[in-house]
Amino acid sequence: MQVTVTFRHMDSSDTLRDYAVEKSERLAKYLFEPVDIHWVLSVEKIRHIADVTVTANGVAIKAQGDTQDMYAAIDAAMDKLDNQVRKHKEKVKDHKPHSDEPQGKRIPNPGAEVGVGPGPRIVKKENQFVKPMSVEEASEQMSLTENDFLVFTNSVTSHINVIYRISGGDYGLIETLTK
Repeated sequence: MQVTVTFRHMDSSDTLRDYAVEKSERLAKYLFEPVDIHWVLSVEKIRHIADVTVTANGVAIKAQGDTQDMYAAIDAAMDKLDNQVRKHKEKVKDHKPHSDEPQGKRIPNPGAEVGVGPGPRIVKKENQFVKPMSVEEASEQMSLTENDFLVFTNSVTSHINVIYRISGGDYGLIETLTK
């Protein structure tokens, strides 16, 4: 998550910047990477205005807080933004296919021919940020997580690689090649 803070018509303040970044971290549980959050903090006479724009997965969500205290303006903007992000997540979650058939792999009829009809379906989708790193860094990353695999860009060859767990605590490596 990348957070930027811009100050308009006021002096920049590290404490305000840190406060806005800290409040922004609440959104990490609702959004998938990459997430860009941009704060614009400004003062107009006695009004303190906090504008925030969040861009994640091609969706831009905006909110504004307007009070006589900048910290309260940031809090007001975060409350509005939090509600919008929750609504967006619920909307995305509700778009799962609705059918009477149980989720998972289909079990063919005993009399049906193999190869006729639909095959396995994709029932789960996961987005991963493909970060450039060495094979050693990827193995260290795997030791820190509970995931069974990690997709990364090999910083030496610039190819997509996959490192995965195998029995005995060791790792396997899949290197992609292009012709």
